[in-house]
Amino acid sequence: MSHTFINSDAIRHNFSIAMSEMYQKEVPLYGDLIDLVTEVNTDVLNKQPDIRQQLEHTGEIDRLGMERHGAIRLGTADELSMMCRLFAVMGMHPVGYYDLAPAGVPVHSTAFRALEKSSLNKSPFRVFTSLLRLDLIDDEALKQEAIAALDKRAIFTDNVVNLIKRFEEQGGLTAADAKQFVKEALETFRWHDKTPVSKALYQQLLSQHGLIADVVGFKGPHINHLTPRTLDIDAVQAGMQAKGIPPKAIIEGPPRRRCPILLRQTSFRALEEAVNFKNPNGGYQTGHHTARFGEIEQRGVALTPKGRALYDQLLSQARRQLGVTPNANNALEYYQVLESAFAAFPDDYRALHDEGLAYFYYQAVDSDTDNEPTLDSIDVENVNDPLSKQVITDLLEQGMIRLEPIVYEDFLPVSAAGIFQSNLHDDSTNDNEKDNETDEHSGKQSGGGINSNKEAFENALGAQVYDELELYQTLQAESLKACLGQLNSKVLKRVI
Repeated sequence: MSHTFINSDAIRHNFSIAMSEMYQKEVPLYGDLIDLVTEVNTDVLNKQPDIRQQLEHTGEIDRLGMERHGAIRLGTADELSMMCRLFAVMGMHPVGYYDLAPAGVPVHSTAFRALEKSSLNKSPFRVFTSLLRLDLIDDEALKQEAIAALDKRAIFTDNVVNLIKRFEEQGGLTAADAKQFVKEALETFRWHDKTPVSKALYQQLLSQHGLIADVVGFKGPHINHLTPRTLDIDAVQAGMQAKGIPPKAIIEGPPRRRCPILLRQTSFRALEEAVNFKNPNGGYQTGHHTARFGEIEQRGVALTPKGRALYDQLLSQARRQLGVTPNANNALEYYQVLESAFAAFPDDYRALHDEGLAYFYYQAVDSDTDNEPTLDSIDVENVNDPLSKQVITDLLEQGMIRLEPIVYEDFLPVSAAGIFQSNLHDDSTNDNEKDNETDEHSGKQSGGGINSNKEAFENALGAQVYDELELYQTLQAESLKACLGQLNSKVLKRVI
């Protein structure tokens, strides 16, 4: 008996809509944030037609309003392994490895997302997924209590596990099964105000780190934030203040630029929420917990290894010059220092391309020129090869091709750590630790442990993570190949 299966992109899209609706009910302030971001994006598109055109050329215009990412925190390897299988049903795969321990955050993470451009444009939803590093709890007795608490919980419904297995066995889900899958999967991410741990244990975990309490102290990995995408994060930051939404003090990432790079993000501060802690002798004891918030992201062009190295260098330079962790008291000074440091980073797409700092789509342009370029001499895998570079430069100069930025789809450990710290009210990170964040982001050895940590994470995951730089390189190479095919076709038609 044959079945018609629902595309994974459609399942992911439906899940992201259901997740957003659930979170807006749980955290109404997030709905206010979405309204603000929609207002800002509409204003930008109306006043800056070049940005609208860019989004149309890259196919991102239709997904701007559905842009979301979320974040969850898991406690065990088994939870991470099953979560990997759950996300696979939605066409989401682990991309990148992020070790946040050097930033004082006891987790390591990956981002589950779609890989192909067409899939991303249908639904860009991604989930930053962290695994708790229980080995970083220095109190052995407390560590054993945390392990015991995590061992008792089951974060997936039996129905969703069965549907995951059915997807794996059949190679897909029918419409009815896909609808049920979304409903069942949502339960894993739902907020529960009754905890399986006592208030005393929660307080002990909290004294170690707010994130440890957030993971171990609850029934499941409630979604701790969702994130709409904005075209002007500075306008949203100012708008939050004007609308009474309490913003985080610092916008994480690079400074404001004419040509945005990588990722900038901010958030409204985490809410203090009522919680009922389980009493050992029965009943519940009232208390509160602070973890859930709303985030905003502004995405720019993906950087090459050379561009990432320059970004890391300039960000570290700015933070060293500031001398302390950026905060509400020095925000203006930090922005000034940051802008001064990043003056060394070209703020022009053509310069970013020519200097090999960022990844771009190559697109053929209708042209009446009679010039016939030597297209066969281009190495699509290495556009910085001197011969290839010259031919591409000639094509750009002749107006036969154009560049469009490949949007960065991933995350920055510096940003993630900053968001975590500010929203968990954890001030334990010292300035030396903050300086080490950029080393982890670029995959360098800052403490000798990142490679072994990554191997342990992948063992827990049950899969290897994709290298995001290789994915962007592939997108660029494929776009150049398609572009040259179009140009060759035009040349052939003229000859005929």
